[in-house]
Amino acid sequence: MTSATPSAPVLEARGLTKTYGALRALDAIDLAIGAGESVAIMGASGSGKTTLLHCLAAVLAPDAGSVRLTVPGRAPIELAGLDETARSAVRRTHLGFVFQEHLLLPELTAAENAALPLIIQGASRADAEAHARGWLQALGLAGMEDRRIGELSGGQAQRVAIARAQVTGSPVVFADEPTGALDSATSAEVLSALLHATVGQGRTLVVVTHDADVAARCDRVVRMSDGRLTGGQAATTSRARGAEEAR
Repeated sequence: MTSATPSAPVLEARGLTKTYGALRALDAIDLAIGAGESVAIMGASGSGKTTLLHCLAAVLAPDAGSVRLTVPGRAPIELAGLDETARSAVRRTHLGFVFQEHLLLPELTAAENAALPLIIQGASRADAEAHARGWLQALGLAGMEDRRIGELSGGQAQRVAIARAQVTGSPVVFADEPTGALDSATSAEVLSALLHATVGQGRTLVVVTHDADVAARCDRVVRMSDGRLTGGQAATTSRARGAEEAR
């Protein structure tokens, strides 16, 4: 099925197929995601939602079909035909990632962790950390920039991961169960920070979640079962929520 979006697609999958032996993890999926939209992907374990996210995010190459990424200032990029080196370059340059296990480096400070993507792109350490500190402060971590990850709470560490996903100005951010390891109150706070940092700034957010409360705060929910999209609907909160999160 094809899911309509209210704006020009920043990501568009056509006939997306991925198999693992006899298992058809993705079965000819069509999906378009608009620029500045927040989309939640839901489904039971094994439904294919994480495989879909990984194909959209240039982590995995599909067996068949196409994934087109359209970012400002350059021609559309066909992700499905890229080798791993080229996909890695796209991830570094155009995409941000937030995971359930934040995957931060414990030996580094919050500022150093958040600055890493810029340093990898060639920015000086001083410039990268200055920019990272600005993001950390915007996400409510002022005064914690020099703490190591073990000195932070789970919610604070996830905010560092959100800052890391945003320092390069990535137009699209992917989040895989970003609140799954958090209690309900901390989950709500981290989700607000994530929405503020993405759709609140005009960026696109694609999130895999089991949490109906997380999905309800996204613009749209798409549901998966056995490698297929079984339904897409507008969430109870409209795009106006994204603007509200920016205030």
